[in-house]
Amino acid sequence: MELAVIISFILVILGTLVFFFSRYKRCPSDKILVVYGKTGGGRSSKCIHGGATFIMPLIQASEWLDLTPIPIEIKLEGALSKQNIRVNTPSTFTVGISTEKGTMENAAERLLGQNLAQIQELARDIIFGQMRVVIATMDIESINTDRDLLIEKITNGVEVELTKVGLRLINVNVQDITDESGYIQALGKEAAARAVNEAKVSVAERERDGEIGKANAEREQRVQVSGAQATAVEGENLAKIKVAQSDAQRREQEAEAERLATAAEKVKTAQALEEAYASEQAAERARAERERASQHADIVVPAEIEKAKIETLAEADAEKTRRLRKGEADGNFSIMDAEARGTLAALQSKAQGFSDIVGAAGGADEATLLLVTEQLPQLVEEQVKAIANLKIDSVTVWDSGKGEGGKNDTANFVSGLVGALPPLHELTKNVGIELPEFLGKLTENPSKAAKLLDSAKRKAPETQPKKVRDFAELRGPVASQGKSPDKSLPNIKSKQSDDDYIVRSWLTENLEAISTFDENRDNRIDESELQTAVDLALKWGEYAKNDDTGWYYLDGSNTIGPVLWNEVQVNLRAKPDSFVTRKGAKHWLPGEVVVLAMGS
Repeated sequence: MELAVIISFILVILGTLVFFFSRYKRCPSDKILVVYGKTGGGRSSKCIHGGATFIMPLIQASEWLDLTPIPIEIKLEGALSKQNIRVNTPSTFTVGISTEKGTMENAAERLLGQNLAQIQELARDIIFGQMRVVIATMDIESINTDRDLLIEKITNGVEVELTKVGLRLINVNVQDITDESGYIQALGKEAAARAVNEAKVSVAERERDGEIGKANAEREQRVQVSGAQATAVEGENLAKIKVAQSDAQRREQEAEAERLATAAEKVKTAQALEEAYASEQAAERARAERERASQHADIVVPAEIEKAKIETLAEADAEKTRRLRKGEADGNFSIMDAEARGTLAALQSKAQGFSDIVGAAGGADEATLLLVTEQLPQLVEEQVKAIANLKIDSVTVWDSGKGEGGKNDTANFVSGLVGALPPLHELTKNVGIELPEFLGKLTENPSKAAKLLDSAKRKAPETQPKKVRDFAELRGPVASQGKSPDKSLPNIKSKQSDDDYIVRSWLTENLEAISTFDENRDNRIDESELQTAVDLALKWGEYAKNDDTGWYYLDGSNTIGPVLWNEVQVNLRAKPDSFVTRKGAKHWLPGEVVVLAMGS
């Protein structure tokens, strides 16, 4: 049951689709689709040519108008002309339904539902009426002779009326025109007679013209023949004259050519001699130039080379002297500058120390007493020198063991001896020093004074100023322009190998020998530049062990190489201070340091 319902539903849907598809009309090119019913816009119908449209069911319907051309035979007889002469004008017209806007709607309104025969009959009636009207406006001569005017008037009159019913005129063909009275035939005979007469006159004129032409031709022939003969004779004479003139010109030109040839031969001979002399002269000049160049190369060039060599060596010596003097001046300036800075630092430290002593001692007087007390050993030493030459073999004291105040005799003797020593002021006076009175007097209680001195020493800070660094520590490494080498580079033996240490030590002592390693141009060899020289020396030492080639050395002002290391060593034995380099290197090193790097 359910399947039947589904099938029925599908069939209904398919039927509906087929129905709707059948309502979609496509119009071919040879027909007009006329849709009528509810078309909208107040129109009675809608005409479509060459398109398609959907015909709404129930409210719209459609029919076709055929565009096939319709031929119509019009046998018009007895039509009155303008001269009231009846004429027969059989014609053939071809009409069809128009596809122009407006005209199609007229066809839909007036021709829809009619077949081609009915349309043909309607068109025939319209054409008959319009042809009668046109012929009534023309005379027999115009109808017979001016067919184009006849067709134009028929077309203009018929087409307007056909448009009203939706048709258009495609073609008009008018056949033979006749009349019942024989007027047209008489016109034909008249025209024929006129044509015959005109032909006869034309023939006679042509015969006359032929005879005249013949006579003219014969006369012209004789004249032309005589002229041709005269021209021929004249031509022969002229030809003979031209031959004679040509012979004369030939002989003249031959003589001129002979003269020119003789002159040209002599000119060429002279030119050949001139060129020979010129070639010899050029050869002599070239030989002289070669001799001069040879003499210049043998004498002048060596002299100029020697001159340039002497100038270069002189400039090098002068530059060396200038750089040495500049280096010495820079070194002296650095020494004096460092000494000044050291003195300034010492004085500043000493002043700071005195200020600390005064603050710790509690005042200027106590500080002065403390400083003088510290100088007592030196004062006593100077005082002792005064009695140093006195010879006292021995001091003998007999002590009974009893004395006054509970002291024995020995103690009294020592106290008396001490009391006999001159006071401090007396001692200073003896050595030429006059102490100011604010330094105090000799105390009656020496033990109290000793305690005061110990207390002051405990409170006083270290008065010795900080030791100023040696100038060698301040100036740093210097370059080779006459400056003293840096003796204070750090000892790196514990950090590097023995080879590195030996080479570094030698280069540190001879910094002027590696001035070319001053890459930053600050006139000093810093640590990185020194390390570069050390690494290069060790590398070249390895090359030297293998006795490879590619070595260069200086022999005076000459560069010798490339050679083997053995040859370099021979030169170093003779000249230990020579410099060496390798092919492609930009630096030179003393040969001695390479030997150290090689054999250490």
